[in-house]
Amino acid sequence: MGEVASAEEYWDERYGGTERIWSGRPNVALVREVTGLAPGTALDLGCGEGGDAIWLAGQGWRVVGTDVSRRALERAAGHAERAGVADRVEWRRHDLAVDFPAGRFDLVSAHFLHSPVEMPREEILRSAAAAVAPGGVLLVVGHAGWPAGDEPPDLDVHFPTPEEVHASLELPPGGWELLVATEYEREFTDPEGRTRMRRDNTLKLRRAAALTSS
Repeated sequence: MGEVASAEEYWDERYGGTERIWSGRPNVALVREVTGLAPGTALDLGCGEGGDAIWLAGQGWRVVGTDVSRRALERAAGHAERAGVADRVEWRRHDLAVDFPAGRFDLVSAHFLHSPVEMPREEILRSAAAAVAPGGVLLVVGHAGWPAGDEPPDLDVHFPTPEEVHASLELPPGGWELLVATEYEREFTDPEGRTRMRRDNTLKLRRAAALTSS
């Protein structure tokens, strides 16, 4: 692939190259951290083909799923229709580097916001925190490094720790409760169908019930 002009072009081309990129299953950290929460409204940032948003809808949440790729959103809408939850998910295209979904949500979930296309991740996550309603939860899940056994590519990539992500949010003192900040290992299936191991991390915060400034 040659040089691309935008994140939308990059991700549309990637999604257009195969019928499915992701497994369609919800991320394990989402299931672990959201199970037991009372369903409300949820925002899924970088929703891709919709696995997380569809799972949330199936648990009773009303979900806004957003992605930069129109192809991904079209695919996600088809999956939601087949899963019988299309009436519980709204799909919106946003380039989060440029604009952010309006509204406040009981859950804002950002899984693996890593991109080979330049992206202001810290600014996006600060916007994500601002979108959490009083008493709501912010869940940020990211990679902690390259998959075990892989030779790291020649890329200048930093995988922040949960503590670094927390600090970068610049949250007001007393306005948030830290619920989870941890690193863990999980299995994944690579493009060749092999089961591999990878380390990820999770940051989970609850906003105070009385809304404070972000």
